[in-house]
Amino acid sequence: MAKSREIPNLEATDSLRLAAAKVVEVRTRELFAEAHGVLDVSDIERVHDMRVASRRLRAVLEIFASCFPRAELRAVLTDVKALADALGARRDPDVQIAGLRGFSQAVGRAEQPGVEHLLERFAMQQADGNGRLEAALEHADASDLRGRLEALVDGARRQAAAEGESESEEELRGADEGADGALGDEAAL
Repeated sequence: MAKSREIPNLEATDSLRLAAAKVVEVRTRELFAEAHGVLDVSDIERVHDMRVASRRLRAVLEIFASCFPRAELRAVLTDVKALADALGARRDPDVQIAGLRGFSQAVGRAEQPGVEHLLERFAMQQADGNGRLEAALEHADASDLRGRLEALVDGARRQAAAEGESESEEELRGADEGADGALGDEAAL
């Protein structure tokens, strides 16, 4: 499982809004960093890692909900949840197939046709889940989910600055460099 990234420059003295911006920014990067190759059924850990990243992002969006405009947050959360659901639809049969393959080595010859039948059924569910995930990824791309998440972060930072809670110049330079490097170079959906 992909380890969660540390939140750079997160300070106990940060306002809730500023902390929200920092945390959501990093969790957004994590989600989109895991998107590359996620439809490849030969590497089921990619789906798992992206699903975990989607859950982390959803959790912080819900925790920091008061820091973001309600309508924009609701729309983003809806899309993050839909993506997480699609990841789950793909992940569940991945796990079942992996478990059955291990199980098939432990059972006798007489049970093999039943195991093969189940493997075929789960392979069809995996293909359906992959189609659902592909559609969810296309929707996230078409609706600019990443851009909308980044806009939430930027808005929270601007609001914090307007309320006198801004980051130091050094932190802002680090955030800008991180955003340019990490978000710009990661695989697009």
